[in-house]
Amino acid sequence: MNLFRISWSNLKDKPLSSFLSGLLMTFGITIISLLLLLNKQLDDQFRKNIKGIDMVLGAKGSPLQLILSSIYQIDSPTGNMPLEEAERLTRNPMIKTAIPLSMGDNYQSFRIVGTNKKYIDHFGATIAQGKLFQQDLETVIGPRVAAVTGLKIGDTFAGSHGLDKDGDVHADTKYKVVGILSPTNTVADQLILTPLSSVWAIHEHHEEHHEVGEAHEAGEAHEEEEHEEAPREITSMLIKFRNPMGMMLARGINSNSKLQAALPNIEINRLFSLLGVGVETLRGLAAVIMLISGISVFVSLYNSLKERRYEMALMLSMGATRAQLFGMLLLEGLVLALIGFVLGVLLSRVGLWLFSTSVSSEYHYNLAAFNILPEEWILLGVAILIGLLAAALPAIGVYRMNISRTLAEE
Repeated sequence: MNLFRISWSNLKDKPLSSFLSGLLMTFGITIISLLLLLNKQLDDQFRKNIKGIDMVLGAKGSPLQLILSSIYQIDSPTGNMPLEEAERLTRNPMIKTAIPLSMGDNYQSFRIVGTNKKYIDHFGATIAQGKLFQQDLETVIGPRVAAVTGLKIGDTFAGSHGLDKDGDVHADTKYKVVGILSPTNTVADQLILTPLSSVWAIHEHHEEHHEVGEAHEAGEAHEEEEHEEAPREITSMLIKFRNPMGMMLARGINSNSKLQAALPNIEINRLFSLLGVGVETLRGLAAVIMLISGISVFVSLYNSLKERRYEMALMLSMGATRAQLFGMLLLEGLVLALIGFVLGVLLSRVGLWLFSTSVSSEYHYNLAAFNILPEEWILLGVAILIGLLAAALPAIGVYRMNISRTLAEE
């Protein structure tokens, strides 16, 4: 007697109730699996990019905004700060490295960041093609930038003002690609890197051109005037301490200067704790859905057992054992659980792919990693347990069945 074939036939005989039970199990597993995947991907990206950055120095404003814009490149900067003031504050002996960043332009929504070689080294990137930037308007681009924009060594391009692709184009001054970075799966993959002096030169030229244009429109004679050179400004500095004692610097900077010091670990933990409330709520909802699916399996098999009492009594009279019938009913619950798990895992990958596509087009992060997580094997065990328990409760009735009475009643 092939128990699996009989169990499968029984499930097909009740397509509506089997479909409902399987659907509820699938939905519950899909939600939990997708949450596990997203949590893992986001945590990996956040932890990987934050590694080795103990403090971010920038203009006053939201500390979380400063962290998101300077480390992850997914928010607008809080403003600019004088380079001289930033350098003065970072001469402290407790500071090991201070990497300057200057932002404000983009090319096809990929951010152009003024910095130095330390930034590339920090993320463990190397020059895969070409060379490192040396002069103004030379750029090194991340592999994702190269793949999406089609830029290659020797190409020139004009940046757009602002952090979205619809900003004014600096058409009169163009950057040149001199190098392409190796992939690191960090934020460096999606940036266009150039010397700090390039950003200053671009914006000084843009401002001069804008002022001349306004003077001509007003019909005024434009006269060259002697004026003091504007102080150099940067957006932020990524700082690494020599030892944990450096954490005390942040409080002093925030209270005794016009600048802001934000601690990435504190801000990101705060962000994840805020997100965690919503994640836990969804996870709880998914658990309830899985529990309901178990109840649905129980009701379905209980009703099926009542309707098939004569059939089962006949099987027992023909030599089948009660243990075999019990196993047959357990198999039905197991099959529904396994179908729910497989479909749930597949649907969660589809959901992750859709989410990754959306995030990739907006922020250029790639979150599409589809490998099975260790937690999902635990989820499989939970799904099987729910299916078996839901099937076992009505299946116990097989042992209480009176064969002769059941056959006589029919």
